Amino acid sequence: MLALCAALLHRPVDAQTRDADGPRQQTESPYFLVRGAATGVDQLPLKGTEVSVQVSGVIAEVRVVQHYRNEGQAAIEADYVFPGSTRAAVGGLQVRLGERVVTAQIREKQQARIEFAAAKQEGRTAALLEQHRSNVFQMRVANILPGDDVQVELRYTELLLPQDGRYAFVFPTVVGPRYAHAASQGGATWAAQPTLRAGEPPASRFTLQMQLDAPLPLQDIRSRTHAIDVVQTQERPRHASVRLAEGRGPANDRDFVLDYGLAGDELAAGLLLSEGRGPNAENFFLALVAPPKAVAATQIAPREYIFVVDISGSMHGFPLDTAKAMLQRLLKGMRPGDRFNVLLFSGSSRMLAPQSVPATQAHIARALAALDQTMGAGGTELIPALRRVYDQPKAPAVARTIVVVTDGYVTVEQEAFALVRRHLNQANLFAFGIGSAVNRALLEGLARAGGGEPFVITDPVQAPEQAARFRRMVESPVLTGVQLQFEGLDVYDLEPAVQPDVLGERPVVVFGKWRGQPQGRMRVQGHTAAGPWAQSVEVQPAPPGQAAALPALWARHRIAQLADQEALEGGDAQRAAITQLGLDYALLTPYTSFIAVDQVVRNPAPGASRHVQQPQPLPQGVEESALAIAGAEVPSTPEPETLGAVLLVLSVLAMLRRRAQRTRNRSFTR
Repeated sequence: MLALCAALLHRPVDAQTRDADGPRQQTESPYFLVRGAATGVDQLPLKGTEVSVQVSGVIAEVRVVQHYRNEGQAAIEADYVFPGSTRAAVGGLQVRLGERVVTAQIREKQQARIEFAAAKQEGRTAALLEQHRSNVFQMRVANILPGDDVQVELRYTELLLPQDGRYAFVFPTVVGPRYAHAASQGGATWAAQPTLRAGEPPASRFTLQMQLDAPLPLQDIRSRTHAIDVVQTQERPRHASVRLAEGRGPANDRDFVLDYGLAGDELAAGLLLSEGRGPNAENFFLALVAPPKAVAATQIAPREYIFVVDISGSMHGFPLDTAKAMLQRLLKGMRPGDRFNVLLFSGSSRMLAPQSVPATQAHIARALAALDQTMGAGGTELIPALRRVYDQPKAPAVARTIVVVTDGYVTVEQEAFALVRRHLNQANLFAFGIGSAVNRALLEGLARAGGGEPFVITDPVQAPEQAARFRRMVESPVLTGVQLQFEGLDVYDLEPAVQPDVLGERPVVVFGKWRGQPQGRMRVQGHTAAGPWAQSVEVQPAPPGQAAALPALWARHRIAQLADQEALEGGDAQRAAITQLGLDYALLTPYTSFIAVDQVVRNPAPGASRHVQQPQPLPQGVEESALAIAGAEVPSTPEPETLGAVLLVLSVLAMLRRRAQRTRNRSFTR
């Protein structure tokens, strides 16, 4: 029976070659690719991705070139879902077709779709870039004729922030299979992407190269995710070139993460100014201020920790094993006066105890034993788990911290952000992402909504380091009552408008606009557990090449703030404001898209084009069970006996899972 279930749940379908305007699939979940299902159709039109990165101080400018080639006999429309940085301000798209270059225009999302559909119907080559999540994008290229070579280039900028004195650049390469709850599938059709089988290498080549320029000598440049070649000379200690090492296997089945340090203890920037040109141009600034240093943990009030651990199918293997090891370190590092609880969730959830218990050796040992018995299985019902945590009674004199441990393979980001923000007065929330290609948008959004910090662990070696960083951060004094005072500089439109409490080992980040003369200083002050604290930053000109990105970065942060507010309010109350910002600053947003249309009619029979979806590799360390649990495709018109067998097997499995869960619950709460 179990073998039959596995075979049925993993049964793939030829869903990647349906007509562009044909009926949608019955489910909106990832499925395994079927090769060779359509004769004469190139099912893998994306041949390569080239990434070039220029880091100047604390700002990274990224250029991504996607190379499409149609090696089949039929004209195609290619779809490709791909990840991006959660901090990216995407502000440019170009399409190169032979010798012709078409620069994309920013449009309201529905208008862009209308223009794309019209160009496709007229036989023109066109490209449409849309944002489905802050870190999930979709590229659609229509009318790629047999033999065509199309290059699509997009550009974005992002801010690099120091953590523990080190700077990190992240380039996500693969979108993990998302668990789409039945109620939310209608709005997450992008989640229904084809996926390669486990162990099958990515279908396209991937290259990445970086140029690093810093105001201080660079040191200890490293990547724990990829093998890299670094070129740095004694004559130019502030500059380095980095590229992926050759011959080390696939590189685009996991996030690329590079981090580095700077000689000395100074930040790479204090206050950067951007001065606009023209009578109505605006001026922008970016301020980074170092946080206060830590004081003794004995000065901190007793704390309560609730660990919310994802044990769904996609966490099986390395992610869950790493989560167990990390939680063991966190629990054993708690102070005698602390209290804690553990909630394990997948399709359902269970807690260690009805309420938090003291951090005694006996309670810690019982929690670790329960964790050790878990196996990754089931869906990822994050929202019910968070609701259950916030329903827990809280002592008024105790500072509560919620720690969510997950890979984030869900499509309920906005609902989760709204839930956490509504309960911000009850607890801070930290998010630990474990996996080679975690959903950083969910993790960073949860932490932002909960006033905490995201942590990402891409391999087991990082677990001790990140656990130690978490302990240092929560045991360090927060800077409360933060106030910004600008002396001699007329500022407005600060982002964020109100500064939150500052955690240890994390800088204060402020975007804003200014008018008048670039002069004076900014003073930051607040209170720590040790008493009053203050620091000043002098106004200074921006280094060449950095200031140009500030308008887009300011707008990107303002859009993120409005999106959070929209999630809290429900509906699309901020749609008009977000759309206008996207149009004014030429940025990709949930409501604006980039559209590029070639004026030459090239396809005399556009109706005969075939629609193909470029497959994603399974992220490194993720097993095929992630797709089965998420709802792998079954035939859109299944035979009655097949459908009956699926339903029978699923009902038996559900019964067995409930029985096993009742057994675990009895032992877990005993």
